[in-house]
Amino acid sequence: MIRLTVAQAVVRFLAAQWSERDGEERRFFGGCFGIFGHGNVAGLGQALATAGDDLPYYLARNEQAMVHTAAAYARAADRLATLACTTSIGPGATNMITGAAGATINRLPVLLLPGDVFSTRAANPVLQELEDPRSYDISVNDCFKPVSRYWDRINRPEQLPSALTAAMRVLTDPVETGAVTLALPQDVQAEAYDWPEELFARRVWHVPRPRPERAALARAAEVIRTAARPLIVSGGGTIYSRATAELAAFAEAHGIPVAETQAGKGSLPHGHPLAVGAVGATGTTAANTLAREADVIIGVGTRYSDFTTASRSLFAADARFVNVNVAAFDAAKLSGLQLVADARECLTDLVAAVAGRRSDDAWTARAAALSREWDAQVDRAYALDGSPLSQAAIIGAVNAAAGRDGVVVCAAGSMPGDLHKLWRPSGPGGYHVEYGNSCMGYEIAGGVGVKLAAPEREVFVLVGDGSYLMMAQELVTAVAEGVKLVVVLVDNSGFASIGRLSESVGARRLGTSYVSRTGGPLPVDLAANAASLGAAVLRPESLADLRKALEEARSSGETTVVHVRTDPMADDVPSSQAWWDVPVAGVGAPAERAAYEEAKRSQRAHLSPPS
Repeated sequence: MIRLTVAQAVVRFLAAQWSERDGEERRFFGGCFGIFGHGNVAGLGQALATAGDDLPYYLARNEQAMVHTAAAYARAADRLATLACTTSIGPGATNMITGAAGATINRLPVLLLPGDVFSTRAANPVLQELEDPRSYDISVNDCFKPVSRYWDRINRPEQLPSALTAAMRVLTDPVETGAVTLALPQDVQAEAYDWPEELFARRVWHVPRPRPERAALARAAEVIRTAARPLIVSGGGTIYSRATAELAAFAEAHGIPVAETQAGKGSLPHGHPLAVGAVGATGTTAANTLAREADVIIGVGTRYSDFTTASRSLFAADARFVNVNVAAFDAAKLSGLQLVADARECLTDLVAAVAGRRSDDAWTARAAALSREWDAQVDRAYALDGSPLSQAAIIGAVNAAAGRDGVVVCAAGSMPGDLHKLWRPSGPGGYHVEYGNSCMGYEIAGGVGVKLAAPEREVFVLVGDGSYLMMAQELVTAVAEGVKLVVVLVDNSGFASIGRLSESVGARRLGTSYVSRTGGPLPVDLAANAASLGAAVLRPESLADLRKALEEARSSGETTVVHVRTDPMADDVPSSQAWWDVPVAGVGAPAERAAYEEAKRSQRAHLSPPS
């Protein structure tokens, strides 16, 4: 037996957890981020202080941010590793809820260890205790239940072993994974207990690669063989499964064009003969035209979000769906024929199952022609030069600076949509955009996570001024930890995306510009703010200056913010020619409402049973 506190036992257990897939083993927890208060400093704080390299500790500046960092780390590690996050009870805990929601929505493993109120209730109500007259067993940590894939509160040391192993089961399960919350009452954290030695033995969690059921494979192969105009929609599951080579082999063997979701961007490199780019509301005209004409959609690792399906207005009403997904929940969407399996294993099996079938040359030639037309539009957008610079030109300059080894990180606002359309990926792992929860403030924190997971890669964070003001302080974390980022701060004095959306629904850009009560511009200098947080700062004004600044930032060894001004009214990115369902007021905006009702007629239920 080993005598440790509950918190010390948690830390020692986490340090002994490993994941394995395809024979590759790695530590599952790359460290623990934490902000300490009275709810966790005497427990987990003391335990981490003695853990050393077994579980490195990192100081964040905001609790929500550190969950974003953990989620980004997990995504960059293809969900085979993550970070733990600890806070005190009260606002420290509730600050993590938004990050937890993002992790669960995006199917990314993160472990949350919030402190909790005293289990003994000897002195309650204690500081930051939520008193609920219905039960003394409720605290603010109960708010994590809807956004956690597993939740537990450890009221006695004896409960810890089963809770820890249950947490690891969920974190390492590609179907169930998401945020996991273990609420730790502050008195229980410090309680000593005699633990069995085997709890702290090196434990390897094997991440499975399930293969498709043979009868389902045969049904799917028959549908694909009879397709005249098939299209692949590749999602994040392709990337996480490391199935991009198998995707290319399947597409090439059968002549099937490949479109990509936000999470699936980079499934095929730009320039591949069958790559038609982004699909959906933020897609390319090439992919969206083919999506409207396709008779069979082969979804690989996609959850078919509203952006991917253009709010179910994109695919033909009589299109058939074959869905490859490790989760049956996603495979069943759009009444698809389900192939519940790992993407890599299933694509390998499909190559053989559909042997001899190949698309008509006219279909693949049409895909190539449409892609060339879109590329020409992107070339023109990337070459735009003016004062202020266009957002498209900024993206083009960052794309060039990133090269083959760079990673672009972005989240909410207009840039994720523009990136999805315009970015030319060199392969998997270079495109990291959080669009499941579309969370402002993710960018810099996420960049820290990506760089920690892949220190050999250059990380380019694209962040708008609105998102920057939500969570700029993680620049301090990057500087303090020596995590070098290139942060491109795009300043248009407002919210460009919601500004345009506001106009389309009759809200007249209310609350979307940074102006004073008198109507004049605010005396705000975000570049100076970034410098005050410890970053080097560059202020290019022309496209040539921007390209030079990006190369300087890339070659530098320190975190650098490249501050660029743009026009919030400019709309210089080619249209996707697709729709997104945002309701319009039934009274007060007649023209906008009429356009909305017309667009609604294009929505399809996709209820036909699978073949």
